Amino acid sequence: MKKNKIVYIGLSADTVHHGHMKLIEKARHYGDILIGLITDKALAEFKRLPYLNYEQRKKILINLKGVKKVVPQNQNDYSSNIRKYKPDFMVHGDDWKSGFESRYRRNCLRELKKYGGKLVEVPHTKGISSAALINHLNNVSTTPDIRRGLLRRLIDSKKISRFLETHSPISAIIAQNTEYSKNGKKYGFDGFWSSSLTDSTAMGKPDNESLENSQRLLGINQIFDVTNKPLIFDGDTGGQIDHLDMKIKSMERLGISAVIFEDKTGLKQNSLFQNTSNQLQENKNKFAEKISICKKAKRNDDFMIIARIESFILGKKTQDAIDRANTYIDAGADGIMIHSKAKHPNEIFDFSKKFKKNFPNTPLVCVPSTYNQVKESLLIEKGFNIVIYANHMLRAAYPAMQKVALKILQNGRSKETNKYLYPIKNILELIPGK
Repeated sequence: MKKNKIVYIGLSADTVHHGHMKLIEKARHYGDILIGLITDKALAEFKRLPYLNYEQRKKILINLKGVKKVVPQNQNDYSSNIRKYKPDFMVHGDDWKSGFESRYRRNCLRELKKYGGKLVEVPHTKGISSAALINHLNNVSTTPDIRRGLLRRLIDSKKISRFLETHSPISAIIAQNTEYSKNGKKYGFDGFWSSSLTDSTAMGKPDNESLENSQRLLGINQIFDVTNKPLIFDGDTGGQIDHLDMKIKSMERLGISAVIFEDKTGLKQNSLFQNTSNQLQENKNKFAEKISICKKAKRNDDFMIIARIESFILGKKTQDAIDRANTYIDAGADGIMIHSKAKHPNEIFDFSKKFKKNFPNTPLVCVPSTYNQVKESLLIEKGFNIVIYANHMLRAAYPAMQKVALKILQNGRSKETNKYLYPIKNILELIPGK
């Protein structure tokens, strides 16, 4: 066989194992190997953000024997690259003949047939899986640097990233492992939201910054012991300006990906109270000074400072929110969260339309607690990059615990609670190592 023949292999190659090497070894017999490396964006859209980024994976592959070139594959479907590069051969494992990937196989065969290209299928290597290896690596450990950098990678790779409130290690394990599959696409939560409301409530304290920052960081450290996804921290007002430097360094060192500070002043009160007449918004220039101090304090570009704008909460108009956003970004804010307690999202959509005209590449965050009828697809259309489900795990746990406690009292035994309880067997299996 002539060595100038082109052989195409499409790979994600998040981890390179002996199954990949078997595929590449087979491909070398047919000619020079052109690898279509599936991009971070394509992988994140259908599966998960890869453990290694595109450039890291490319550097590994280009150094393998027989690989002449590595090019991006921007879709999980290989056919567009087959059409573009017209390889003489395409080599793939035979495990895509059935299931969701079978449509990719049909598309590739159609494109190859147009110019006489050939498909070579290699028997699937049993007992090995990139996904299983990555899951194992994630379960073994991650580092603060890797975890911290995941948020920016998510923003670059996904249309929208979804974050779920977690107030304990067990709630974080549930958030991390809950997945839903449809048409070959996996849906899951991309990370965690550390809410001051739910952290305070779980500790039996009011949501007014009376729970010390060190206590909250201790809880996050416990969450990080058993998970690997990124976390966004609810920093309330940020507290005393003289303490910000220390707070930022503590969060960054732990591996937190971002902190969101709200532009209110005085005794912190929850923004979802009906009566906000006694809540005050900080002067925008003073709040911008806080942002500048935070930016100077951080040591890593991956760590994000996000400004939360409370204009709508306090009954102000869109222009006030836009003016504040301009000031905060000028001060160095890495993103903007626009908050609202309205039942409809009209005001945040009005804001996002005007904001994205001026700052199309600045991440925009929303928290649809009161306007929860809005689907993520519409949030994407309106320019939002991150959606935070801010208090749902604790709100779900409270009525369940209350119901079980009442049933025990009413019946003088616990048998009647069985239908509300997760089986003990499942609890024991939930935590690895038990």
